[in-house]
Amino acid sequence: MTLDTVTPRTNLLGLTREEMETFFVSLGEKKFRAAQVMKWIHHEGCDDFESMTNLSKALRTRLEELAEVRGPRVVYEGASQDGTRKWVLEVEDGSYVETVLIPAEGGKRRTLCVSSQVGCSLDCSFCSTGKQGFQRNLTSAEVIGQVWVASNSFGARRDTNRPVTNVVMMGMGEPLMNYNAVVPAMKLMLDDNGYGLSKRRVTLSTSGVVPMIDKLGDELDVSLAISLHAANDELRNELVPLNRKYNIATLLDSCRRYLDKCDDTRMLTIEYTLMKDVNDQQLHAQELATLLGDLPCKINLIPFNPFPHSGYEKPSRNQVMRFQHWLEELGHTAPVRMTRGDDIDAACGQLVGRVKDRTKRHERYIQSIQIDAD
Repeated sequence: MTLDTVTPRTNLLGLTREEMETFFVSLGEKKFRAAQVMKWIHHEGCDDFESMTNLSKALRTRLEELAEVRGPRVVYEGASQDGTRKWVLEVEDGSYVETVLIPAEGGKRRTLCVSSQVGCSLDCSFCSTGKQGFQRNLTSAEVIGQVWVASNSFGARRDTNRPVTNVVMMGMGEPLMNYNAVVPAMKLMLDDNGYGLSKRRVTLSTSGVVPMIDKLGDELDVSLAISLHAANDELRNELVPLNRKYNIATLLDSCRRYLDKCDDTRMLTIEYTLMKDVNDQQLHAQELATLLGDLPCKINLIPFNPFPHSGYEKPSRNQVMRFQHWLEELGHTAPVRMTRGDDIDAACGQLVGRVKDRTKRHERYIQSIQIDAD
């Protein structure tokens, strides 16, 4: 018996303007249909073609047959006491990813922390997300779908009161290890027919995938953040294993090239997670200040968010303030990132989701914990 082949419908959610135009031209339609449908999807949160009333009845019927608007399924939505909101989202293979919305400035600024992978392909020693292992890269629809879900939770988007004002690619995963999906999603974040965000309000955070930083600079000039966490290669090799492939000097050289490609005065963000007696002493501050020198940057200090069996501890508040003071005395801007959403496990480094770990990293991590306990 021969089974009929069913052609899957095209998910329009993750298509950039150019890809959407190509799709409509393939249907024999004019390119302007792309802008119309994008506005329905991203401005109005609409996933029902029949409701797209400025399209002809014939086109709506055809879209029902050939296309769909399908975002991740919301498994859990929770709110922290500080106003932080977290969504657990189910993606195609049944895995879960997490995304977090962080309010600030009296609610005028709402920053969405977006995931790029199911788990993480890297294994930074101080990050609970990395201990979950890695399953796969997210698609562009699954990446932008997180913005779509968060925006829709507030109702239809309005330019005067955007539910999401900033996006940081700092959730689960290493964004530059999923370049081909993350870049189209960020283009949608910037597109006026998408979410219309300023390039300064979209930030990509990387542990330092140097070749892809160079490639990104040729396509986009969103804001760039570097997960540094150490000022010498010996310590960073322990904290961020990717450093063994792309050391600090190589990484910072790529950052300078990236900033040179930006068409405005841009500042790099250096992320530095403070761990008690690991990288929080005055010597570390002096080393960090010397390393960064005159590189245009600010240093975001992030007190470590504990998770079971990590082997690291959070420094005292006084020690964090001392470290900040040392850096400021040495001429660097070093704000302390407030811990937000830790009561719903939404703080930096706490996103874990549900990962069908094909790397077996999580299994090895659990075994090492059991061995240590014995």
